[in-house]
Amino acid sequence: MVKFSKQFEGQLVPEWKEAFVDYCQLKKDIKKIHFLNNPTTNTDKNKTSFAKSLVSSLRKYVFLDHKQREPRVIQVHRKLATSASTGDLYETELLEQFADTDAAVEFFACLDLQLNKVNQFYRNKEKEFLDRGESLKKQMDILVELKTSLNQKRAKGTPSNDSKEEDSISGTISCDEESIKDAIDAEEGVEGLSGELDKDDVKLPKSPRSLRIKKDDVVNRQGRNLRIHIPLTNPTRAFSAITYLLRDDLKSNQASSKKCGPEANKLLINKKKLHHAEKMIRGAFVELYKGLGYLKTYRNLNMLAFVKILKKFDKVTGKQVSPIYLRVVESSFFNSSDKALKLADEVEEIFVKHFAEDNKRKAMKYLKPTHRKESHAVTFFIGLFAGCFIALFVGYVIMAHITGMYRSSSDTVYMETVYPFLSMFSLLFLHFFLYGCNIYMWRKTRINYSFIFELSPTKELKYRDVFLICTISMTALVGVLFLHLSLVAKGYSYSQVQAIPGFLLLVFIIVLICPFNIIYKSSRYHFLSVMRNIVLSPLYKVVMLDFFMADQLCSQIPTLRNLEYIACYYITGSYKTQDFNYCSRNTYYRDLAYAVSFLPYYWRAMQCARRWFDEGQKIHLVNLGKYVSAMLAAGAKVAYEREKNVGWLCLVVIMSTSATVYQLYWDFVKDWGLLQFNSKNPWLRDELVLRKKFIYYFSLVQKKNIPPKKIKSFFIYLYS
Repeated sequence: MVKFSKQFEGQLVPEWKEAFVDYCQLKKDIKKIHFLNNPTTNTDKNKTSFAKSLVSSLRKYVFLDHKQREPRVIQVHRKLATSASTGDLYETELLEQFADTDAAVEFFACLDLQLNKVNQFYRNKEKEFLDRGESLKKQMDILVELKTSLNQKRAKGTPSNDSKEEDSISGTISCDEESIKDAIDAEEGVEGLSGELDKDDVKLPKSPRSLRIKKDDVVNRQGRNLRIHIPLTNPTRAFSAITYLLRDDLKSNQASSKKCGPEANKLLINKKKLHHAEKMIRGAFVELYKGLGYLKTYRNLNMLAFVKILKKFDKVTGKQVSPIYLRVVESSFFNSSDKALKLADEVEEIFVKHFAEDNKRKAMKYLKPTHRKESHAVTFFIGLFAGCFIALFVGYVIMAHITGMYRSSSDTVYMETVYPFLSMFSLLFLHFFLYGCNIYMWRKTRINYSFIFELSPTKELKYRDVFLICTISMTALVGVLFLHLSLVAKGYSYSQVQAIPGFLLLVFIIVLICPFNIIYKSSRYHFLSVMRNIVLSPLYKVVMLDFFMADQLCSQIPTLRNLEYIACYYITGSYKTQDFNYCSRNTYYRDLAYAVSFLPYYWRAMQCARRWFDEGQKIHLVNLGKYVSAMLAAGAKVAYEREKNVGWLCLVVIMSTSATVYQLYWDFVKDWGLLQFNSKNPWLRDELVLRKKFIYYFSLVQKKNIPPKKIKSFFIYLYS
């Protein structure tokens, strides 16, 4: 039977871990009481146990009305809240002496602290969710009226003057000066919040009260197109869909609305923008429902923790404390308040009515999505293709040895053209394999990486999927190289067989961009969108997954260089003439090679600049300096290769040393949180996810021997 402490740790919400009952600390306090109550010698233990059993028997048979006559052991005092935000506080007073009063006092002080902490956290979260729910319901009402008006006018079949323009409806802006001012203030408030809110703490501003939709408005097909800002991230950041929808129109019509003219009051919203708003609000309702589910889990687990720990206390001390204290816990705020539960029911009703066509089963697919079941077939094929890869790789090595590819007089053309191809894909899929290892470790240590990276729980890649992709790809790669080497050994000319590796590269690219719903389409397109965001870094708001992937690209510079060489080799037709040095001799290619080496650091620097622009935190500028120092070091090296003298050599040494120290310090102290001198874990940090500390020390040592970001990809999120 699994201990409750492990069940408790396995079911709690990782993001709220600090807000849960500190069950481990309470268990330590009980063990301390148990140790002080029991004498050290076995004889004393036997005597004590015999005396306790004798006393309990006498109490059982002599005192017939024992439960009623037994005095109260403790009394829990309730201090009324000084303000609505703080809530009531509880403090326990011991009315009866314990074997070790100090330890008991310490235990109940800790227990009261946990109860007050849970109540306060639940109160704050409940208020937050209620505010979000109320704001969403107001926006939903506006959306329903807009859709109703649009549907009514479409049903009348009003002819269109321009077929290219979309259906739109006209609303009115109230001429009341105060209402207009409230609307504009709400808009400005939304703009200020849009760059500051995180996924775990989204607050929904109120929708403009000045917007009033008339259900008998006419359809205007000559209305101008509205500019709508759809947030880049998933629907959790769509905290004000209707407000975003109407932002530009409220501002552009502010002056005309004050005139109170009939034409000035019209506000045109087309069907496409309305569909976007509906999608965003639907996502916001899903996230709200998910948060309410987390709050329900928080409530139930903490209640169960209080029950379990008080039973342990009764068992150790022989006192009947749990009935008294549990009555207080049951009547406390976190267990007695039902507002969050009612809100969850309301969200279900709204979602079923407006987004699922009164089909509750369909609504539950959005609100409570079921995770993909891991098939045993995936594990089977991983083993199958891993075995095929090993067999083909051994065969390839043996054939290369027989044909003399490893000798000094080996075929230079083969080594210069095929091995960059092998190196590129090997490094790429090795990195991808390590990502699968990351996922396995994150799941094992209960790090909510899906929440951190904002991945869809139903569509994300599991570690088995990653391993399957790696084994299939490497099997195909080594199989093609084995076939290529076999044809070369049989005497086929390079002009006949050299196109085979390029054909495999083309197949990989086609699979990556394939529009059909096969081979993990959602993951492939998500990867392409992330790469687009990285390439256009200053233009997109930077989210967690974007700069994580950009960090990984800094470790894949050799892969990018090999990809550039292979592209040049095949595009210029060098594979037909076997002039493999053509690209190396070309000045434009060499300059482009240097640019490719700079690009990952440039992209990462632009992301830091964008985050500083959005968030205003100077720490992002300091992080930007790390990547600028790497670019300066690379630039000094390029200059030294073109003009080798002592001055450039000294500059290369200085710049490289500075960049290395800069990056090591940032990775150790800022990214990993290590090298904390005052920590209870020497040279580490106070809170560690992994219990075995040698893993952190091992990563520190390896960091000195491996270029920055190689080991970091394995350990970057071992901290919750």
